[in-house]
Amino acid sequence: MLYTYRSLATDEWHALDKVAEMRYQLRYAVVQEPRRWTGLLARITRARALRTSNSIEGINVSAEDAMAAVDNEDPAEADKPSWQAVLGYQAAMDYILQRCRDSRFRFTKDVILAVHFMISQHDLQANPGNFRPGWVGVRNSHTGEIVHEGVDRDQLEPLVDELIDYMNSNQVESVMLKAAMAHLNLALLHPFSDGNGRTARCLQTAVLASEGIVAPIFSSIEEYIGRNQQEYYDVLAQVGGGGWHPERDCKPWVRYCITGHYRQAQTLLRRTKEIEHLYEELLQIVRRNGLPERTTLGLLEAAIGHRVRNASYRVSADVSNNLASRDLKALVDSGLLVAEGEKRGRYYIAGVEIKALRARTRLLKRLDNPFAIPESVQPSLF
Repeated sequence: MLYTYRSLATDEWHALDKVAEMRYQLRYAVVQEPRRWTGLLARITRARALRTSNSIEGINVSAEDAMAAVDNEDPAEADKPSWQAVLGYQAAMDYILQRCRDSRFRFTKDVILAVHFMISQHDLQANPGNFRPGWVGVRNSHTGEIVHEGVDRDQLEPLVDELIDYMNSNQVESVMLKAAMAHLNLALLHPFSDGNGRTARCLQTAVLASEGIVAPIFSSIEEYIGRNQQEYYDVLAQVGGGGWHPERDCKPWVRYCITGHYRQAQTLLRRTKEIEHLYEELLQIVRRNGLPERTTLGLLEAAIGHRVRNASYRVSADVSNNLASRDLKALVDSGLLVAEGEKRGRYYIAGVEIKALRARTRLLKRLDNPFAIPESVQPSLF
C-alpha cells in the first residue's frame, strides 16, 4: 500500500485552476511568442532549479557555476565533489526529460535506477544504480537521532513496482497530484543508500513533463522547494511520521506542492515581465553606445545579478570565443560592465548605469497563499 490522496478538495481545485491560468500566460510569453531573451530566462531558471535542489543535500555551487553546468562549460570555483554531484544531477534530469519526449514512454524500474545511477555515480558508497542492500535511516545531523526509517527491505521492491504502476496510470485526477505523490512515496520509501531526495525531485519533474505541462523548465517546483527547505523537511516529517506509514494524511504535502506550483508560476511571470522591460531599456543603451544588439544579452545577465563569463555570454549571444571577448571588452570600455579577476577566472559585473536601471525596473515580490484568496479575486501575477 502506497501513500494515497483520494480526491482533491474544492479549494485545491481552485488553486490549481489559478496555476493553470498563470501557466497559460507563461506559455504565451516563452513558447508561443518567444523573445530574444527567452533562452536566457530558460537557462537561468534551469540553473536555479539545479542549484537549489542540490543545496538541499548540502551540495552548494555558485549561480554562475550552476549556469556553467547547464551550458556544459567548466566551473569557475566549484570543488570537484560538488561539481561531480551537480553534473550528475544535470545528466539525470537531461536523461529523464529526453525520455519523456517519447509519446510511448513509460516509467520502469530500470528508468528509476538509471536516474539514481547518474545522480550518485560520483559516490560509490551510495550504491549507484541499485536499491539499498538493507535497512536505511536518516539521522539528524545535529543530534544524531534517527528521524526517518525507510520501508523494510523485503517490502521495498513490491512497493516500488506499485509506485511505477501509479506513475504510469491514467486514472489520477490531476498530473500535479500524481507528480507530488510520486515524489512523496519515493522519498519516504527511501529505496537507495543515498540520493533519495534528488531522485524523488527529479521524478516529480519527469511526471509533469510526461504529461506535457508547459515546458519542464517552467513547470518544476525544485527552485521553490530549495528556497523553502525547512518547510519541505517539516512536511515530509509530518506526513511520514518517522517511517513508512501510508495510512497517514497526505493533505499537508499535497497543499505544500500546490502552493509551490502557484508561487513558482507567480515568480516566473514576474521575472518574465521584469526581463522584458529590462531588455528593452538595455537595448536602447546598447544602440546609443553604438554596440551590436547581441550585447544586450550580456548586459541583461549582469543586470539581474549574475557574474557574466565569456562562456555564458557565448551561449547567450551564439558567438565564437574571440567575438565574445571583443564584445565584452567593448562593454567594459563603454563603462556598462566592470571586469573582475584575471585570465580564466575573469568575469564581468554590471556597471553603475546598469545597476541603477535594474533598481528602477525591479518589481515588488509578492507571493500569495493560494488557499487564502477568495474565488472572486484574481491572483496577483506581478
